[in-house]
Amino acid sequence: MNIKDTIENKLKEHMEVKYIDISDTTGQHVNHQNFDGGHHLSAIIVSDNFKSIDLIDRHRLVYQALGPLIKNEIHAFSMKTYTESEWDAHVS
Repeated sequence: MNIKDTIENKLKEHMEVKYIDISDTTGQHVNHQNFDGGHHLSAIIVSDNFKSIDLIDRHRLVYQALGPLIKNEIHAFSMKTYTESEWDAHVS
């Protein structure tokens, strides 16, 4: 299973994910002096589990779902989190 599938499965175990898009930019960092082999990823995550919680708590929820992946397999993980209605307004 690749890292994108692993992340998606972990998130779906902990929340109801309506949409997810994960981009892997690891290849852009391979030649960096301090590259340690961890994945560099960015994600758009849409879930109504984000309703009524602020940005920090949304990120905390995602990090909790990913657990040890963050410290072991993922070096950098940026995310944009939306509720369904926020996402609909964003893409309209």
